[in-house]
Amino acid sequence: MKTKSVIMNKPDMERSLQRMALEILEKNSGLDNVYLVGIRSRGVPMAQKIAQYLKQIEGEEVEVGILDITLYRDDLSQIAESPVHKDTIINFDIKNSIIVLIDDVLYTGRTVRAAIDGLLSFGRPQKIQLGVLIDRGHHEMPVKADFVGREVPTSQSEVIKVAFESTDGEENVKIMQK
Repeated sequence: MKTKSVIMNKPDMERSLQRMALEILEKNSGLDNVYLVGIRSRGVPMAQKIAQYLKQIEGEEVEVGILDITLYRDDLSQIAESPVHKDTIINFDIKNSIIVLIDDVLYTGRTVRAAIDGLLSFGRPQKIQLGVLIDRGHHEMPVKADFVGREVPTSQSEVIKVAFESTDGEENVKIMQK
């Protein structure tokens, strides 16, 4: 795949994540009983960054969980013969809490469906909200994000690649051509 264009650089990403943090605060009238859960893999650094912004704004720590959806995917048999399952780390009680699921890109909605299934195996939250950095359209399931960094219409032949310094050594969002 080759890079077609860089649609967000580090400052663009930071502004979007800060705005999303403010929207999370506003929609939930504060941070009471609010937890962030990052979907592996790029949803995790994104959730951690949003938690940092929430702490800067409110002076409160927001716990961040990590959710591996591998075993909840509806295409598990298609992605690998022996898929690698990484740890899910949720060190808080999700019962009756407000969970903000965080992922980098919303595309078909299947990842979100799998994440909700995985999350519900830990209990029943009061509410589940969704935050994504990029909503690229082409939804196959009735999924709509509550918090969106940017909507980017794409073709089926394009791929959105989100990179964070902590995982990729650079911070940007690119449109790649298949």
